[in-house]
Amino acid sequence: MKFIAEIDIMPHRELLDPQGKAVVNNMKHLEISGVQDVRIGRHVTMSLEANSETEARQKVETACQKLLANLIMETYTISIKAY
Repeated sequence: MKFIAEIDIMPHRELLDPQGKAVVNNMKHLEISGVQDVRIGRHVTMSLEANSETEARQKVETACQKLLANLIMETYTISIKAY
């Protein structure tokens, strides 16, 4: 079976996000008000083959834990759909 995994990787809430802070600080230059916080992360789309959704999720979890996310500084969420 073929699956698509959508992975969102974000810095931990407790950690400073310098990119997000820079965006918030520069909103006033664009005359955009009311923005209090911006967090910037990454979105990864992965196509893969597996025998089941459980197997696909395990493959994606392994990729996130060993390659895609820095678990000391980041968290991730996964959404998997068959296609």
